[in-house]
Amino acid sequence: MSAPNIETIVSLSKRRGFVFPASDIYGGLGSSWDYGQLGVELANNIKKSWWNWVVYERDDIEGIDSSIIQNRNVWKYSGHEDTFSDPLVDCRDCNARLRLDKLDIDPADGKAMCSNCNSKNLTDPKDFNLMFRTTVGAASADDDPTALAYLRPETAQGIFINFKNVLDTSRRKLPFGIAQIGKAFRNEVTPGNFIFRTREFEQMEIEYFCRPEDAPRVHQEWIDAYGEWLGTLGISSDNIVHYEQTEKELAHYSDRTVDFLYRFFPEREEKEKQFDELLGIANRTDYDLRVHSKKPEDADGKRINPDTTEDLSYFDPQTNERFYPYCIEPSIGVNRTLLAVMMDAYTEKVNDKGEVRVILKLKPELAPIKVAVLPLAKNNEGIVTLAKKLKHDLQPLMRAVYDDTGGIGKLYARQDEIGTPFCVTVDHESLEDNAVTVRDRDTWEQERVSLDSLKEYLQKRLS
Repeated sequence: MSAPNIETIVSLSKRRGFVFPASDIYGGLGSSWDYGQLGVELANNIKKSWWNWVVYERDDIEGIDSSIIQNRNVWKYSGHEDTFSDPLVDCRDCNARLRLDKLDIDPADGKAMCSNCNSKNLTDPKDFNLMFRTTVGAASADDDPTALAYLRPETAQGIFINFKNVLDTSRRKLPFGIAQIGKAFRNEVTPGNFIFRTREFEQMEIEYFCRPEDAPRVHQEWIDAYGEWLGTLGISSDNIVHYEQTEKELAHYSDRTVDFLYRFFPEREEKEKQFDELLGIANRTDYDLRVHSKKPEDADGKRINPDTTEDLSYFDPQTNERFYPYCIEPSIGVNRTLLAVMMDAYTEKVNDKGEVRVILKLKPELAPIKVAVLPLAKNNEGIVTLAKKLKHDLQPLMRAVYDDTGGIGKLYARQDEIGTPFCVTVDHESLEDNAVTVRDRDTWEQERVSLDSLKEYLQKRLS
């Protein structure tokens, strides 16, 4: 079977309750999506896996949850207010508005071409700031400029401005990190491709602080570590390539950035265009802590930030040095991670009747539902009662559901399609032998298991 494309996942997502178009009954809103009953479980399980890995399994990272709306000066001194923008051009022939940096360039004359009609008749580029503007309080920004605020375009700055708070209260020593999961907002000009690019998205981000001389080594350690973690989610390394950003592509704060590109677009003919960014790991140097501190000065001796109240430098008691730590930033989006997980898990299998069945081979720890309890005969009171009791008993240990809305074959197919690792069928014999049939999602093999040992059996298989 060829690799599934995004449209295949879109169809499955809406059909089975993973992702719905937002505001659908009102015609929708471009690039806005709601997670359904299965999608929210899958997203939560991905976030739980990440949080367990970086906060609980390590001993050098603390977690926080910073505010979405911050003081405007946060974005002024971070550089977002002046530089967080896309270069936009308009096509004079088809009136399309486009990002210049995403257009193909004709090698013959070096001119950009419209991706909609291939015209080169484009306007000069203009910068468009991607931050969503809002106001704080009753006054409008026009009446009171101090009322202007922004929805955060990234979660990182909330970590940097809390560096001293975490340092003082946790009494950490370098190296250590701060992790955060949270929503960010970017007024993308050309969002699209399902949940791949949206204006509202969720980030799982770490800022890991270390001595400047250790930064190159620590950076590479995080690159290696993320490759391993993605594997635990079921994302194949065959579908990932590493991209080293060129000097021209690097953000102004970055000394080195490595992107992990995933094969989101296998349908594209050119192989290099099949891959796009899943996550990025940057060496942000000491830029952010410096610009949010009151002591640093520019080349002319002028304070970089006269509005802040704190110095975010670090004092090393062992060396009696005070300096600004370097920061390694691994940043990954929940949306794109979920999309990659679903694309890698999507498989098709032909049954004995020659019918093609979809199987979502999610890792058990990510599966929205772990076990489905199915009655073989929904009109048999004894079978239904036992099945419902069994679901109730399993629920505190694992996400379990009861389903009697179809024949057993259709119920199996439905659970395969949403990634449920095991189906437990209660039949007529169960009332006599105190045993049930457990069916494996991936192999379709069935095993008879006694009710007394069922919980232990499932917990062992799921782990």
